[in-house]
Amino acid sequence: MNAVGLNAVVIRGRAHKFGDNINTDIISPVKYMDLSPEAMSEHAMEAIDPGFAAKVKPGDILVAGQNFGSGSSRETAPLSLKHTGISAVVAVFFARIFYRNAINLGLPALELAESESVRDGDDLEIRLLDGWIHNHTQNRQYAFSPMPLKLLQMIQAGGLAAQLEQRLHIDKIK
Repeated sequence: MNAVGLNAVVIRGRAHKFGDNINTDIISPVKYMDLSPEAMSEHAMEAIDPGFAAKVKPGDILVAGQNFGSGSSRETAPLSLKHTGISAVVAVFFARIFYRNAINLGLPALELAESESVRDGDDLEIRLLDGWIHNHTQNRQYAFSPMPLKLLQMIQAGGLAAQLEQRLHIDKIK
């Protein structure tokens, strides 16, 4: 597949803004890990914003500061964000395990040094192939390093397992 064949390379949504050092226990509290992803997502970020899950609309974007997703290696953190309707996470930088888990689950994770200038509620448009984010509220544009085409294809497929299912023509990887 070439870049032209990619769909959903533009993400547009409202920013939900958080600060630095948001760890996986904050993103996805341990006490809800036994729930389904849908039920678990109702508790995403509740330690610092109890109404977060109820406020998210499909396509919204989580924006954070430094060291987003530090802590454990469990994939419930990006999974619960994805199930709230968050379509991408933008941060100054990510804990590497969160970054990889997010990509593997089909959730774009984009590093942007200027993320601190984004305000809660800003209307953002992300162009994944072009490597830029337009903040329609502030009429500003930010550049980020575009993701490699192979990662974009994985995201478009819905994550690593979904991509493998499609390539191998199998029903579902358990």
